Amino acid sequence: MRDTWSSRSAFILAAIGSAVGLGNAWRFPGLAAKYGGGAFLFVYLIAMLVIGIPLLMLEIAVARHTKQGAPGSMRALNKKAESVGWFGVANGIGISIYYAAVFAWVILMFFMSYKFRGMTGDTEAASSLWANTIKTTGTTSGFTTIAWPVLICLLIAWALCYFCIRNGTTTVGKVVKYTVSLPVICLLVMAVRGFTMPGALDGVAKLFIPEWSALSDSNLWVDAVGQVFYSLSTSMAIMFAYGSFLDSKANIAVDAIIIAFSDMIISVMAGIVMFTTMAGVGMLDNMSASGIATAFIIYPQAIVKLSGSGVVNMIFAFIFYFCLITLAIDSLFSIIEGVSTAISDKFNLNKKKTTLTICIVEGILSLIYVTGAGLAVLDIVDYFINSYTLILTGILEVFVAGWFFKTAKILDQINRNTKNFKMPNWWFLPSIKYISPLVLTGLFVWNFANLVRGGGIYGKADGYSLKANILFGWGIILLILLSGLIIKVIVRAKQKSGYTEDARSWEEFKDD
Repeated sequence: MRDTWSSRSAFILAAIGSAVGLGNAWRFPGLAAKYGGGAFLFVYLIAMLVIGIPLLMLEIAVARHTKQGAPGSMRALNKKAESVGWFGVANGIGISIYYAAVFAWVILMFFMSYKFRGMTGDTEAASSLWANTIKTTGTTSGFTTIAWPVLICLLIAWALCYFCIRNGTTTVGKVVKYTVSLPVICLLVMAVRGFTMPGALDGVAKLFIPEWSALSDSNLWVDAVGQVFYSLSTSMAIMFAYGSFLDSKANIAVDAIIIAFSDMIISVMAGIVMFTTMAGVGMLDNMSASGIATAFIIYPQAIVKLSGSGVVNMIFAFIFYFCLITLAIDSLFSIIEGVSTAISDKFNLNKKKTTLTICIVEGILSLIYVTGAGLAVLDIVDYFINSYTLILTGILEVFVAGWFFKTAKILDQINRNTKNFKMPNWWFLPSIKYISPLVLTGLFVWNFANLVRGGGIYGKADGYSLKANILFGWGIILLILLSGLIIKVIVRAKQKSGYTEDARSWEEFKDD
């Protein structure tokens, strides 16, 4: 029997936990700083309403009807679209492998937060703490160097991930009660501290008062749409999996609005924390759109300048990195849940054993990130997946739903149990059929043009060799695009031993 959520709140909290991750805590504030604060928030909100919410509703609604993960849900829309679902699963695999490494770095910084007690005012020591510990070479030539503290933290990260999802919705529902609320509490504590610092209002003003001239920068629109797209956890099989565990009484229209706006509110809270803190220590202009740089290099510099008391700074460091831990764990186990659901559904496997196997296999693969070359490899993999395959998957999802299926049927599922609020035709249908395909395709083309122009964003000029780009960039893209074909080969091999493939269409799935 398929897992189901124990309550409506369990689903909403799990979805919020998946959507709200490290990108909210550091990438969102960094992009806001880069593009004039309020101007970025304005475009971000438009992108959330026009693209993010309709796509989120689509994934949840289709999965609720089919009770399938991403591949089965896409196949139900069109029998030739199952590969699109496997693209999402493959995205999840690639992301979760390196996300576990970032999670390990966060755990490491939490354990090392006691060192901030003796670094008061020493920004050089604070900024080098993380880099020295992970032993990064900054290139892809340091595979023989192992950072043992990171390895230990990586094992902890994977153990925590499996512990949280070992029994599917049962354990996830229990865990998210704490891992979603705790970062909110931490952010509130840090925001209060931020507002008490001198110059805090300057930080708030920079975050919320728009520089309207920034709207003429096409990169702002690209990054704002990208932030919404990645933040809501679409196109990586997660929301399909979570939607498939819903019962027939779920109010998708309202729940998706709650999830999306919770994601947005927590992003803004993180922005307030970052802007007020940085303003308070005189580093408002030092913020970076790079999450890695912000969390592990720039923010430690801010921490040692918070006060003249090493103890106070140390406590603040513990709170900050504990907050990041609670943000990271939800996102990691959500991605694994999406992958596990898709594979166990397809091959009728035991879900718990499948989850354990995935954690072990991905854990082994993630060992590359504890080497001296780990940061460089992560940089390349993260760029290529986020800039190309995630967006391509999103384009194909809305293209299949909008042009090869009657989108009105999906809208009927979305509005099935809602009374006070219904997703209107004029909002959902144009978004899925026209606006989202056009905007996401434009985003895809823009990123590719940036790659080609000047020899590539991660080309030799930026310190990464052509060989590294091909192996860890284009190689990853090729594996993701071949994922559907690989599954077909496995299916044909299993059919020789009596395996029967589930090939039901939309009409053959019956609502409860």
